[in-house]
Formats: sequence, C-alpha cells, structure tokens
Amino acid sequence: MSDDWTKRATNILRELHAAETELIGRGAILTDGKAGTVDHVFLDEVHGLRISIGGHDGKWPISTLKLLDSGFAR
Repeated sequence: MSDDWTKRATNILRELHAAETELIGRGAILTDGKAGTVDHVFLDEVHGLRISIGGHDGKWPISTLKLLDSGFAR
C-alpha cells in the first residue's frame, strides 16, 4: 500500500519539477493584466499549481496565466 502513495508522490514531484523548468524565468501575462517574469512555481492543495510574478506580491493559480513568452530568448 505504501508503494501506491510513494508512486503518486513521486509523480507529483516530477511534474512540479517539469513545470518549474518550463515556467521559471519566462515572461508571463495574467488574466488580470499583471505581467512580469515567473519567479516561482508552488504546489497548492486547492488550486494545483500557483505561480509568482516578479514585481508583484502574491501567488496566482496557473489557470490565470493568459500568455507565456515563446522562450526563444532564453
């Protein structure tokens, strides 16, 4: 039984790391008009992934992400 939750936890952490790799450092615009660079990705038990944007206080659900830069300038 402990194997099941260990596998689930490992998958969650793997996906969190993949999201961090994909999002951190990229320009983003949120649905409320806030814009900046994604600083951090957080795991929230209510909203799933949340992000923080440089220059703005707070954390927003990933669902509020309206536009993400193409990442070619990295």
